[in-house]
Parts: sequence; structure tokens; C-alpha cells
Amino acid sequence: MHTTTKALVLRSVDYKESDKILTLLTQDLGKVTASARGSRKKGSPLAAGCQLLCWSEMVLYDYQGRWTVKEAATERQFRGVRDDLDKLALACYFAEVTELLAVEDMPSPDLLSLILNSLHALDKLSKPLELVKAAFELKAMCLAGYEPLLDGCAVCGTEPPEDPRFHLKEGVLHCARCRDEVGEGISMPLDSQALEAMRHIAYGDPKRLFSFRAEGEILRQLADLTEAYLYTQLERGFRTLDFYKQMRMAPGGT
Repeated sequence: MHTTTKALVLRSVDYKESDKILTLLTQDLGKVTASARGSRKKGSPLAAGCQLLCWSEMVLYDYQGRWTVKEAATERQFRGVRDDLDKLALACYFAEVTELLAVEDMPSPDLLSLILNSLHALDKLSKPLELVKAAFELKAMCLAGYEPLLDGCAVCGTEPPEDPRFHLKEGVLHCARCRDEVGEGISMPLDSQALEAMRHIAYGDPKRLFSFRAEGEILRQLADLTEAYLYTQLERGFRTLDFYKQMRMAPGGT
């Protein structure tokens, strides 16, 4: 069976002498694993469209439950990301998170839209990388079923919470004085501007995901919180994020 669909390459692993094994997030099939035979050969018509983080129109062939890429026509390569090591490292982190959250053979249009929009933001928008990262992390958690409660205090109902804190395990706001009533785990302080940014990300129009301002200490607080929330809920780390942080800390990094 042949299927034509658009797909983003989330992961690429070299196989044998000239092949690749790809993890794809497709428009119609969801996440699939496909072999791209001969795609590493010089002059292969599959080479460009099967690169990591490439958005392509592909013809996939299914034989006994195994997918093979028969054709791949590049739609977008996000060159602005590929030409910047910090952006590339962050984009690889987005791909690793997306691969974890996507379900095999189940279409995930919202998740696909999120990573494509995030790659576009890295590629074309003049936004701080930490802002794009925070927006991606929190929205990804919302789409995966971990949408936080960001209204009043989860204990006393005060809105807005007094001296607000965000509980990473429970995913709720609470007043500082209500800390003992929330339960075990870490609560992080949350400035009112950072809270508004979180509400925009979680509840706002996905098409305007990155249309908020945050800088300085507010952005640092927001970025630290969304990263900690993702780590807490998924109970694991990401090697690509570790690499991104190393790149940012290296001499000449930002």
C-alpha cells in the first residue's frame, strides 16, 4: 500500500552502508518509523527530504507493517535553524520531546502544528530562544494531558493567589501561605507577569503562541518553571536539552 503524506523527520539513524531509519511525525498517519533505503548515497533523490528536521511530502510504502520511504520532496528545511548551532540544538530538543509524546500510528495534528510553529519561530521570528523554548514546553504539556490549573489558589480559591507559587507535581497555583495544604513536591515562585505568560501559552490562541513579551528575570523564571514542569511530569531528562545548555554555556554562547 502506498500513501502520500507530509512528514517531519524527528529522528534519523544511519543503518547499514547507505540507509537511514527515520522517525516521522506525519500529517495523516501520526508517528511512524520508516526506512529510507539508499538515502545516504551521493545523488540520492531521497537525501534532502530525509534530513533531520526536514518537512517533506513523502510517498510511503507499507509492506507487512513496515514503512519504506519511496519518494521525498522537500517542502521546508528551516535553514535559519540549521545555520545556528544554538537554534539547531534547541530544535533537536523539540523533536525529542515530540517523539516521546506522539503516539505510534495515531494522528497528532495539534502536536505537529506545535513543533512546526516552534521551528518557524526559531527560523524566522526575532524572539529570545528561552521564550520559544518555554512556550513549546508548556504547550506540549497541555497537549499531552498535563494542562496546569492557572486560575486561583487551588487551596483557598484566592484569585489571583497571594504571593503565588506553582506546584510542579500537582500542576496548580497556590498562595505561599497555603503551601502545606498542596502536598509533597516542589513549588516554584511565580511573578504575576510570568503567570500571565503561562496563561497566554496554555489558554490562548495557538496561532499567537509566541506573541507575548518576557525578558530579564521574568523570562528566566518562566523558562526555569516550564522546563521543571516538563521534567517533573514526564519523569525523565533529555540528552538534547543537556547539549543545548552546554552550547549556551560554551565560550561565545549566549
